[in-house]
Amino acid sequence: MLTRLFAVLLLSSLCAEAAGEPRTSSKCATAEHRRLDFWIGDWDAYDTGGSEKPGARVRVEVILGGCVLREVYEGTDGLVGESFTIYDSSRKLWHQTWVTNRGELLQIEGRFRGNSLTLQGSRLSPNGREEIVRGVWTSQDGGVREIAHTSADGGATWRPWFDILFRPHKGALRRSTRPKAVAP
Repeated sequence: MLTRLFAVLLLSSLCAEAAGEPRTSSKCATAEHRRLDFWIGDWDAYDTGGSEKPGARVRVEVILGGCVLREVYEGTDGLVGESFTIYDSSRKLWHQTWVTNRGELLQIEGRFRGNSLTLQGSRLSPNGREEIVRGVWTSQDGGVREIAHTSADGGATWRPWFDILFRPHKGALRRSTRPKAVAP
């Protein structure tokens, strides 16, 4: 009887994995680890001040046992990028690394302030000057808004970099991609 129960549990676990239902490591199952889950999905990205046509297709999924959010960004202008976002519980900080097919690298860190995640870090601008980048992600009207600013004077003044609204991709299945908890 115990063997049969084990077999049923193993089979249901394998079926869940095959169906694409991510599992969560117990180390990444805290409420803080799940705070950015509103960004998980298949999105069309729109410039809030621009066209009604999306500027990119963006897919955000949970990987590595529910510990990391992986973003795949495919812009209509040929820009392709990926980000990896994780909550580092040892430092009580969120961290994101962003890389592109244009050789760009951005590493930003921060915390939630209310219901918005604010991440900040330094990068070299296209003209070779060091600048600070600040991005803010907020759940908004069934989508996600990401606003970024840059500062070339150490944070004394800020200028807009981009303002994107992620809306569900037309034709995307709206199944849950939230990770399921597993025992330690």
